[in-house]
Amino acid sequence: MEQVFKIYVYKEGQKPIFHQPGLTGIYAGEGWFMELIEKSTRFTVEDPKKAHLYYLPFGSTTLRWTLNSEKSHNPKKLEDYLKDYVDLIKNKYSYWNANGGADHFFVACHDWALRITRKHMSSCIRALCNANAARGFSIGKDVSVPVTFIHNEDDPLRDMGGKPPSDRDILAFFAGKMHGYLRPLLLKYWENKVSDMKIFGPMPLDIEGETMYKEYMKSSKYCICARGYQVHSPRVVESILYGCIPVIIADNYVPPFFDVLDWETFAVFVQEKDIRNLRSILLSISEDRYLDMHHNLKMVQRHFIWHKTPQKYDLFHMILHSLWSSRVSRLRPL
Repeated sequence: MEQVFKIYVYKEGQKPIFHQPGLTGIYAGEGWFMELIEKSTRFTVEDPKKAHLYYLPFGSTTLRWTLNSEKSHNPKKLEDYLKDYVDLIKNKYSYWNANGGADHFFVACHDWALRITRKHMSSCIRALCNANAARGFSIGKDVSVPVTFIHNEDDPLRDMGGKPPSDRDILAFFAGKMHGYLRPLLLKYWENKVSDMKIFGPMPLDIEGETMYKEYMKSSKYCICARGYQVHSPRVVESILYGCIPVIIADNYVPPFFDVLDWETFAVFVQEKDIRNLRSILLSISEDRYLDMHHNLKMVQRHFIWHKTPQKYDLFHMILHSLWSSRVSRLRPL
């Protein structure tokens, strides 16, 4: 892949929606990819005839907040805006029409991206954080992108790491807002029930609350990644980077890079209906298996990290590999 894969980045589109990556926040993954691919000389070409894939460089988060206010929720307005952009590309170039858009892709992390791209951009390879197989995410075509909550763009690896397994005396930890139907159930069954289950609602949004949140992750064997309104959660990557086994409770969630990573060797999947049995499920995992999972977790950490200068096997390269795999499986041989 690294030797031959080439991408053409469309120059069309006005800032801030296009070509202006956001590098901090819960949806920063789409911005980091945009930043790195637009600067890349290894994977991009100026001549579109030499490209294997064509990148549509818009920010779904910026699109959401530019066209809709906080109180105005109109997904169709966003959908129509993207349709106009695709029509521009179709009319100006021949590449979309050659394969019906099947060799075009975008990377989008906002919750709405799955919905607003399901019509006019459905033929594209959609690299989405909201990888919900029950809501239109197409396994084998679309690409699942992990949610990476970047607090500091100059130091995305800040505070990475945690205690060794022998010093992790908390069985399971969760803290977060009560989005969706599942998280209130998590608190109903497990908040203040047993001493080794640290299950909370939202922590204070200050330095003390942030520090406490990280320390719980660094001190826990398992970190609960319960779905909110959508199936994806930044806790999955946070857990991995802090050395805490992610416990993913989100039916129909397609984990990132599942074609090359064996998630069941470093994560636990619990069905939403089994949330009341959560503690017994975790206690049934033997110490040897836990230690194996923790070892495997450390091995995959490098695949979930952004670097300002991309490094082999990092998150930038993993997304590229997924795009490459989707392209090879769907289109004629290179």
